[in-house]
Amino acid sequence: MASLDAAIPIVFLHGFATNTQRTWKEPGWFDLVKEGGRRAVGIDLLGHGDADKPHDPDAYAALVDNVIADLPVDPSGESKLGFQRQLDICGYSMGAMTALEIAIRYPTLVRKLVLAGVGENVIGGGRRPNEGDVDEDTGLDDVGYRFQGMFNQPGNDPVALAALSEYRSRRTGPRIFTPETLATVQADCLIVIGDEDFVGRPEPLAELLPHVKTVILPGVDHFGLPKQFGFIDAALEFLGAVPDW
Repeated sequence: MASLDAAIPIVFLHGFATNTQRTWKEPGWFDLVKEGGRRAVGIDLLGHGDADKPHDPDAYAALVDNVIADLPVDPSGESKLGFQRQLDICGYSMGAMTALEIAIRYPTLVRKLVLAGVGENVIGGGRRPNEGDVDEDTGLDDVGYRFQGMFNQPGNDPVALAALSEYRSRRTGPRIFTPETLATVQADCLIVIGDEDFVGRPEPLAELLPHVKTVILPGVDHFGLPKQFGFIDAALEFLGAVPDW
């Protein structure tokens, strides 16, 4: 069924060490959104895909601002491409955190927000890579091993990804996600997470968002989430982008 708000774009933000093509286009998200009468806009995060790939860790302080600059609607609400003055965002993992920060900084800009592959890690819980059972030879646990393997995927710049990782590990300053800042989010939110995801339970995050629904997919881990039909179906229905077949 085509959305009543077909003019509102859906912005897709990928996770760490991947890109718009691999996370969203290859699994068919963009085709489905088009069939559902909506416009999909993919933005590669700094250090990924078609975006710049700086090797200086400090350059990644601009990651969220770079995404904001590429949005089809600017924070003032002025449309850049003939769309309405709001947008929806579907973010996965690091892309979900980026989307959530945008919704905090510009509460009236974001209408609907899909937060996939995040949970209590947003507010300091969950498990970080290499905090599990670490292999003595590699120094990696199962999650760290998966991320390490992603560094060398085609099109990735391992030095740039390492720089981003370094920036994130030593970032200081006020916390972005607190009960107070999350309470300001005006967007309707959908959290989608697999019950085998290392990021932890969704409830601690959901309890802090004013308007939220949660979908937990059984037997799904962090890395397989974007291709899961349960995620695709839930997100498209929430966004009003279900194909009219």
